[in-house]
Amino acid sequence: MPLEHALWRIGAPLSRLPVARMDAEDELEDYIFRDVTILNDGWMIIGRQVATDFGKFIDLLAVDETGTLIVIELKKDQTPREVVAQAIDYAAWVEGLTSDRIAEIFETFVTRYRSELFGKTLDEVFRERFGSDLPEDDLNAAHQIVVVAARLDNSTERIVQYLADRDIAINIAFFRVFVDGDHQLLSRAWFIDPTGADEATRIPKAAHSKWNGEYYASFGHDDYRDWEDARRYGFISAGGGRWFTNTLALLVPGARVWVNVPGRGYVGVCEVENRVVKIDQFMVKLDDGSEVAITQAPLHAAKMKESAGQNADNDDKAEYLVRVKWILTVPLNQAVHEVGFFGNQNSVCRPTAPKWNHTVERLKQRFRIEGPPAA
Repeated sequence: MPLEHALWRIGAPLSRLPVARMDAEDELEDYIFRDVTILNDGWMIIGRQVATDFGKFIDLLAVDETGTLIVIELKKDQTPREVVAQAIDYAAWVEGLTSDRIAEIFETFVTRYRSELFGKTLDEVFRERFGSDLPEDDLNAAHQIVVVAARLDNSTERIVQYLADRDIAINIAFFRVFVDGDHQLLSRAWFIDPTGADEATRIPKAAHSKWNGEYYASFGHDDYRDWEDARRYGFISAGGGRWFTNTLALLVPGARVWVNVPGRGYVGVCEVENRVVKIDQFMVKLDDGSEVAITQAPLHAAKMKESAGQNADNDDKAEYLVRVKWILTVPLNQAVHEVGFFGNQNSVCRPTAPKWNHTVERLKQRFRIEGPPAA
């Protein structure tokens, strides 16, 4: 059944807002171009009307902070099936883009549409947007497809659901314009919940190797979480939004995780004991043997308790913790880093990049860890 959404003005009685017709999909493309956060606040537009090698043009091309490319295609005057097929065709072309070609696409984009960025490289703009270096080795290691439409038919929705169920990263964003007096409101709804945690929501490039069973975790050492607290109380954590915390759900009891502090290096390896919980549900033992919530325990992280209180009723922004048993840890000043090591901004992932196998084997040597993970 085609997805439908509506808005009501709250009052006595409720008043349903009428739907206004959008003049053209070009208008919606302009909205997304000017503010891509109406689709996802973790994306950055790097191309518009991108010319492919077969004479067609991708409406919008975006990137997230992991280096994943997102093909955004609007329905325009095509039939629903045509736009889905075309978007997949574009994704097949995007998969083969090299870092140099992506940089060229960005330069063309700046010249035609973002003159205020003229003279800046993709690396510089990426760093300004995300606060981290462009992961060049993992740039375009995966990609996603987003079809933008006002409405799709039953058949097309079945096709998209079928592809998504088989780990093809495709989704539909529905937009409608509503009239409220002298104002117009823009509404968006997703066909498939985009907050899923599984890495399969991205299409990996065929060149990637089979996952080796080892998990990667990025531990953001800052005022809100401290590495020494994690060592003492046995946890890894993330917070600040679902994009960061959802991937913690990948971790199951028995999983082996190699922990990296961005900018420092790898600081430990652990085995997961329990699944992820919200911070106020995480209990720890103190030196006197008593058990308390971690928010009541002594902490190095100056703002962890403050953040927990502020976000007590906000599940989206709250900190989430996974209980682990440390196999080995080192202080931050002894973090292990080598040229060629794998790095990623996801809080947790199951890497398939060849450099992940290299990283794990080197860490096993450095940490003197033997054998495969138990899980």
